[in-house]
Amino acid sequence: MKNKKVLIGTLIILVIVIVAIVAFFMLNKSEKPEDALNNYFSKIGEQKYEEAYDLISSSSKDKTAKETFVNKNDSIYSGIDMTNLSTEITNVEKADDGEKITYTQKMNTSAGEVSFTNTVTLVKEDKEYKLNWSNSMIFPELGDNDKIRVKTLEAERGNIYDRNNVLLAGKGNISSIGLVPGKMSANKDEDIQKLSTILGVSVDSINNKLNMSYVKDDTFVPIKNVATTESQIKEQVLTIPGVKITTESSRVYTLGREASQLIGYVQAISAEELESNAGKGYNSNSLIGKAGIEKAYEDTLRGKDGKEIYIENEDGDKVKTIAKQELENGKDVKLTIDATTQKQVYDSLEENKGAYVAMDSKTGEILALVSTPSYDSNDFVLGMSTDEWNSLNQDENKPLLNRFTGTWSPGSTFKPVTGAIGITEGKINPNEDFGRSGLSWQKDSSWGNYMVTTLTPYNEPANMQNALIRSDNIYFAKAALKIGYDAFMEGLNKLGFNEDISFELSTSKSTYDTDGKIDDEVQLADSGYGQGQILVNPIHMASIYSAFVNNGNMIKPTIIYEENKQPEYLKENAISEEAANTIKEDLIQVVENPNGTAHDAKIDGLTIGAKTGTAELKKSKDEEGEVIGWFNAFTADETSAKQLVVVSMVEDANSVGGSHYLFPKVTQIFK
Repeated sequence: MKNKKVLIGTLIILVIVIVAIVAFFMLNKSEKPEDALNNYFSKIGEQKYEEAYDLISSSSKDKTAKETFVNKNDSIYSGIDMTNLSTEITNVEKADDGEKITYTQKMNTSAGEVSFTNTVTLVKEDKEYKLNWSNSMIFPELGDNDKIRVKTLEAERGNIYDRNNVLLAGKGNISSIGLVPGKMSANKDEDIQKLSTILGVSVDSINNKLNMSYVKDDTFVPIKNVATTESQIKEQVLTIPGVKITTESSRVYTLGREASQLIGYVQAISAEELESNAGKGYNSNSLIGKAGIEKAYEDTLRGKDGKEIYIENEDGDKVKTIAKQELENGKDVKLTIDATTQKQVYDSLEENKGAYVAMDSKTGEILALVSTPSYDSNDFVLGMSTDEWNSLNQDENKPLLNRFTGTWSPGSTFKPVTGAIGITEGKINPNEDFGRSGLSWQKDSSWGNYMVTTLTPYNEPANMQNALIRSDNIYFAKAALKIGYDAFMEGLNKLGFNEDISFELSTSKSTYDTDGKIDDEVQLADSGYGQGQILVNPIHMASIYSAFVNNGNMIKPTIIYEENKQPEYLKENAISEEAANTIKEDLIQVVENPNGTAHDAKIDGLTIGAKTGTAELKKSKDEEGEVIGWFNAFTADETSAKQLVVVSMVEDANSVGGSHYLFPKVTQIFK
């Protein structure tokens, strides 16, 4: 027992001695200069600049105050977006005043990776190594009076052209109207009021701009941008003392409102857009496509800004480029649109609320795509006052509504679709006489008081061709019932109903019921002649009509130009070849036959097929509603130079004479 106690005591003493020896050496161990340097750059990498300041020498602190050190490091490293700072020591050697270390440093910046070799001397103070710090520790060439500059190299946005290389959107000039305070007259308030009236900018807005902190007597203060063509406005404002007009570069839209719903516009990026596009190179000053092609092809058009980080001396001269990331200009987008046709169509419909699609029926290339009325894309770029925006937004004609991307009740232009489905599904013999039913009809008494009505009686057999020539609602109500629920809906599904069509711009889906299923007999009958809950997108409608001249294949519509464009189909065998040929010949007769509803649209020397349509929008069966007029037409002669399918629609059709109002607006394209 005694020996055991002695052994334990000896071990305890031995442990104490070892611990004391280790503690002695630890307390007296000198820090290596490499450790001091690595510790310093660790603090810099973590943006702990105050702690980094504690690691520099006394002589360095005498030259540079802590606040100066912290602010300089913070502004430079944050300004260049420094990340992933790494340091590799390559040499340590004795120097007269301490230890000289050579190291290689790398970091990522907004302009790319930066790599350089540098040296620093460390001196011992109270058994610790401290750095002899100067600006050159940030970058070797950075002098005491130099500055680090970060310059954004702005990429140019790509242009948008029509099929003939006519500019639709691109770089141009605008006029910036502003004031130079020192040049204003003694009647300043009166002049500001006058300028406010001419430009439609509030007096408060003008005064707020003049009172900005940066404004001096000789400062040009921009008030409003206007198009360079606004000669009258510019002449008026130049009579006011202190007004100055400068020419600025800007995105311009050459067709203005004639193509705005198609082209769209760019505007300053919103906070939400900035967040959703994080990591794509946008900043708070970026412009972004907000609508139309500008939005759909944002990634193609916008390009990529470059960055340059460089040292500038006290004279403002560039001394050295630290890093440079070259800009990448945006790519151009060429459309299938023909600018002359687009303008012609818009101008013909400008006073109406409507939509218009002109498409090559063999290639799917869209030559004109119009929604009226419209806004002017240039107004969004120039900037609108609150009153101007409210006027546009509250306009009862809804110029902000894109009608060619929406869906509408097709009325009688849908009858050829019902006929084609009936033939394709083997449910209807187009030569069968459905019998006379007068001007009103119902299947049986289970329909109560509801009757299907039609406008024009005729003595010829009630077959498909005569029903299309006369636009007989009753025939197509009977046809839909004969086809049946399942076959009718299946036929529509084959045509692309209830699905997004493949097109470069987002469009609403064509549908036949809000719940996706027709399960009411009256609704089925009404659907047969384009009423019920049938809604069709005009671009989709153009593709459906193209099947009548493509052996039952629906051409795929496109707005992007390709050299030697080869046809692609949106839906192959959407209807049978027999159905396509039958409907094609019947729609030719709608124009050629003197009794046809589109006979007045006949073009001498050219064979076209066409269908008129009038859709009534009403909330209940017992009330009258708004009327939409349609006129769809296609080239029926395959030897014709122009192979077109045109879909046109106008709201409030009763006020302009119905669908016949559209005849000259459509036939002008074929001539």
